[in-house]
Amino acid sequence: MSQFLRMDILYKLRSQKLWLVLFIICFFIQILHLEPEFRFDRQLIERWQVWRLISGHLTHLNWSHFLLNMAGLAMVVIFFAGYRSNRYWAQALLFISLLCSAGLLLDNQLERYVGFSGVLHGLFIIGARCEMQRYKISGLVLMFIIIAKLVWEQMYGALPGSESVAGGRVAVNAHLYGGLAGAIFLLKDVFKLSVKK
Repeated sequence: MSQFLRMDILYKLRSQKLWLVLFIICFFIQILHLEPEFRFDRQLIERWQVWRLISGHLTHLNWSHFLLNMAGLAMVVIFFAGYRSNRYWAQALLFISLLCSAGLLLDNQLERYVGFSGVLHGLFIIGARCEMQRYKISGLVLMFIIIAKLVWEQMYGALPGSESVAGGRVAVNAHLYGGLAGAIFLLKDVFKLSVKK
């Protein structure tokens, strides 16, 4: 392997360190069976175990659920990560996680929740908006698909087959809250643009 190629690979890994760290944390929570210590659990959050507002999104039901969410994360990294800085994405991850968890707390339908899919929906909303700024048509199509999926889930429940693939019930409201959190996070960009003008 040439020196140039090795340097290029190292540069790409460094530029994706946020996503690598996120993957590694999710992987170790899964392989070490730490889901009970980190999942979103309403009663424990009410007893001040507030880290679960974030860590609950890093836990998964099983390996198929983990792989499904990590495939979604890989899509975010491949298609959208380069549009914004790691700092921007870290802020988005934190914001979406907290707002999605707040929605779940206020919703009062779930006692426990695991999975990254709520956050993924928010990241895809942000990614679609970033895509629209460079490739308007594909960005609009992606945004339409995400919004149509969220509307479908609110009207009819989880997409056919998604519960069997994930290995459990799909918390469609988490998807909605994550998507809304991503849209709200984008308002920050709108305000920045209006202030600059």
